[in-house]
Amino acid sequence: MVTINNTEQPMCCIGCQAVAQTIVDNGLTQYYSVRTEPANKGQSLIPEQLQKNKLLDEAALQNEFIYQDNDTKEAILTIDGISCAACAWLIEMQLDKLSGLVSISVNATTQRATVKWRHAELNLSDILTAIENIGYHALPFKANEAELRNKKQSKAFIKRLGISGILMMQVMMIATGLYFGAFSDMSEDHKHYFRWVCFILTTPIIIYGAFPFYTGAFNAIKMKRLSMDVPVSIAIILAFTASAWATITRQGEVYFESVSMFTFLLLIGKFLEFRARSRAAQVSANLLKLMPMTATKLTTITSPAGHNTYEEELIAAKQLVVDDHVLIKPGEVVPADGVIVSGSSQLNEAMLSGEQLPISKSVTDNVFAGTINGDGNITVQVKQPTSHSFLSQLIRLSEQSQAHKPKLAQLSDKIAQFFVALILITSICTALYWHQHLPEEAFWITLSVLVATCPCALSLATPTGLTCATTRLNKDGIMIKGGHVMEAVPQLNCFAFDKTGTLTTGEFQINRVEVNGEYTKENVLAIAAALEAHSEHPIAKPFTAHRDFSIQAQNITVHSGKGVSGDIDADHYTIGKSGWAISQLDENAQQAISNHQDANCTLIKNNQVIASFYLVDQIRDDANAVIEALNKTGRTMLLSGDSQQACDKLATVLPLSSVEGSLSAQDKMHKIQQAQQNEKFNVAMTGDGVNDSPVFGAAHVSIAMGCGADITKSGADVILLNNKLSSINTLIKVGHKTRRIIIQNYLWAFGYNAIVLPLAVAGYITPYMAVIGMSTSSILVITNSLRLLKK
Repeated sequence: MVTINNTEQPMCCIGCQAVAQTIVDNGLTQYYSVRTEPANKGQSLIPEQLQKNKLLDEAALQNEFIYQDNDTKEAILTIDGISCAACAWLIEMQLDKLSGLVSISVNATTQRATVKWRHAELNLSDILTAIENIGYHALPFKANEAELRNKKQSKAFIKRLGISGILMMQVMMIATGLYFGAFSDMSEDHKHYFRWVCFILTTPIIIYGAFPFYTGAFNAIKMKRLSMDVPVSIAIILAFTASAWATITRQGEVYFESVSMFTFLLLIGKFLEFRARSRAAQVSANLLKLMPMTATKLTTITSPAGHNTYEEELIAAKQLVVDDHVLIKPGEVVPADGVIVSGSSQLNEAMLSGEQLPISKSVTDNVFAGTINGDGNITVQVKQPTSHSFLSQLIRLSEQSQAHKPKLAQLSDKIAQFFVALILITSICTALYWHQHLPEEAFWITLSVLVATCPCALSLATPTGLTCATTRLNKDGIMIKGGHVMEAVPQLNCFAFDKTGTLTTGEFQINRVEVNGEYTKENVLAIAAALEAHSEHPIAKPFTAHRDFSIQAQNITVHSGKGVSGDIDADHYTIGKSGWAISQLDENAQQAISNHQDANCTLIKNNQVIASFYLVDQIRDDANAVIEALNKTGRTMLLSGDSQQACDKLATVLPLSSVEGSLSAQDKMHKIQQAQQNEKFNVAMTGDGVNDSPVFGAAHVSIAMGCGADITKSGADVILLNNKLSSINTLIKVGHKTRRIIIQNYLWAFGYNAIVLPLAVAGYITPYMAVIGMSTSSILVITNSLRLLKK
């Protein structure tokens, strides 16, 4: 409905409604009283692009690139047309108004956005259409397509550069003739002829070469915002318009050679910036390219005689579903996350952990999509679809952390907006002043002010640094999940560790078994294995080899971080850490116990200890070096659920500042909170990620060991995919270096603008110097950030 002359009028489609509203808004309603025929009705109610966007709402298509969690969906989008951080900020601000949108983070460096929304309230097509309405083009991120778009964009840049460069050289050559002609009494007709030639040659540069600057400025102004493209576009248009007017009227000076060189130099700067940003975004895109296109699916065929055989079928990897069986031959890439059901081999997991040495895998071991099979045939049962694979989650979480904006970056984005307004106001004041005092130089000085102070470097300072830092860490098998990590790491001064699986390898072996009563060693091990089969704690793993499936436990209760209790053949059993297990006995039974206190694990039957297990766990090779390095920067704490005696024994080998044992998960959380509140420590907690969720939530930064599937679901901010404790030192080193580089970027960006603005206003900087200075400033910031990629 549109109100025309105080009357509500129905409209047949959105297009007619938009046209009618425009007529009303511009005071042209007289059109309806003087027209003689109604307008023709449009043939298509929905534009082609809207139809394409609607197709992406189909569930079958979304399975390939959407991550769904309960009532929300999440996707990574590639956005074409982002020229600087102001574009990213503009997209975030406009889309944040959509009902049903949970979050959006746009990374200007990689030109990608991570979007999360409630699918009951909002469709993906609505998000894509909203981005289109702002003036940008978005599609779901796919590595191969992103690479093709980058190549296409690179070719377009080179084409603009080539055309602008060739025409610019011709204009410069003619301008040189005009300069020399001024001293040789060249006739006015010849001068005017050369001016027209320059006008014709410069026009394609201004219309085609500088087009990206105009679109960026138009999109920003349409949304009532200011971007870096606004002053640049104004400068180009003013210089060309003034020259064209002087050519047509034969009055005044022309600046065709200057504006053509000015545009050409700007394009060179933009192209170099594009190449640098593309390099910073390559690693995460290349990870997705590791996913295979096809998979060999095994289909079970039952013969009339009742014999089962397997038929191999080559299908697209994205069509695999949970519980499918796939055959992976030597040298092939694993197409989906799963578990080996037959065969054994060695797999290269370098793309996850950074470790090039192959890892032996056999039946019941987990394998991950994108890893490379070695020399054996293995059959894998699919556990996760492609969109939920560990590799897909790695890419998604990495994009989130790169797009996170620290407080300093958020402040700089706001400053950049006001700074553009300040540039425009300063340019107007400069033009008015010099027009009165030195009219012939006023135009050039104003042009220099518009260009030289463009704050591109200011907006690039943080996103380029964070992107390069997370990429560098990913190469070393360190995955950043939390967006705040790179901001928090340099402030850490207290490092808390779990014991089992963290400072130690977590690969326990049963060293000794003590049995009471009539039970045999084999019997108590089988009972213990039946109970521990329900636990994920590292202590439960060594019992797996003794599992007797004829013994089944019922009414199981898992006591987090302590042990397991349950019933077997009408008897109640409890197994767990000795201190906790013995505390479950009544007072008389506890007094009768004397020789089980130092055992690692105790098995109880109906209020009676029937066996004690002594386990051995090796300290990690790099633990001592890591603790010594961390002691130089802060305090180290051991917070463990193991007995105090076992913790004290570990403290005799490792130089820990303090040791606390026999702690529950809640106790660990309280210890961390005390360190934060009483001693004002910034605490990092490193654990196995299984039973430490409350502890992880309390720490400033939480770090999980290993790359198992359970860890991906934990609340850790950082995952050490390579399972190396020494990666903590790498994380801290890169964190400090990232902060230094970001601060250097800001100092350079602010310092450059602080120096160049008064010089430009005073007339000491020519437009050529302004273009070179602005481009050099942005390139220096990106190049400085790229240093983070080097080891």
